[in-house]
Amino acid sequence: MNLRKVTAASAVALTLALTATACGGDSDSGSGSGGGGKVTIGIKVDQPGLGQETPDGYKGFDIDVAKYVAKQLGYGESDITWKEAPSKERENLLRRGDVDFIVATYSITDQRKEKVSFAGPYFLAHQDLLIRTKDNIKSGDDLNKKKLCSVTGSTSAQNVKKKFAPDAQLQEYGGYSECLSGLESGAVDALTTDDSILAGYAAQQQYQGKFKLAGLNLSDEHYGIGIKKGDTELQGKINAALKKMVDDGSWEKAVKANFGPANYDFEPAPQITEQG
Repeated sequence: MNLRKVTAASAVALTLALTATACGGDSDSGSGSGGGGKVTIGIKVDQPGLGQETPDGYKGFDIDVAKYVAKQLGYGESDITWKEAPSKERENLLRRGDVDFIVATYSITDQRKEKVSFAGPYFLAHQDLLIRTKDNIKSGDDLNKKKLCSVTGSTSAQNVKKKFAPDAQLQEYGGYSECLSGLESGAVDALTTDDSILAGYAAQQQYQGKFKLAGLNLSDEHYGIGIKKGDTELQGKINAALKKMVDDGSWEKAVKANFGPANYDFEPAPQITEQG
């Protein structure tokens, strides 16, 4: 995958190539080889503080990271095409070339690295529980026999069942908003995912005073930027961009801007480990 800006000469060649193939299929996705000076980035659109669609555009820490990386790769904000990347579809989006890279609370795991590659990590979160303010869950054991909600394709709920609460009744929904509705109505007893995501929801105006974090560090989640399997060239460029973001202070500024209202006690920027 080549994510460099297209020069004037190559833009002409690209235009001719696209014209020649226009009748043979969809050639305007903008992903893959750079797409004529465009870049397609996979994101979440329903995670306050991280990646959320708002009337003013996409907002959140992951969005800020994606914009910074894209700029370092030679793309302005107007060159970015945003594409929703649900948890269960992230590997498929990269495999098919529907996106150039993914910045979407994408935890680096050995299982996922069998299908895709990562740059980073760029953030360290911990798995936790979101519960109703009146409830009290002090450990994973307290979840046994209770209804636990998570999003289809996420590793969070499976981690809880495997390591902490094998008798928890797992409820998997398509999005976090459904889990939040279930938690508010009493249909489920807890929502589990990363504390960074939960903090964003708890800080929303409509949920303030209703929910709280249980305060359990059930796992370490290293967020990486997902790329196509084996693309070491892009991996190196993104790693360099992430390092610069930390070194020039932009990383910490973005964390505080997006998580500050939730009083989220964030970890320092992690060391980059994904190489070659």
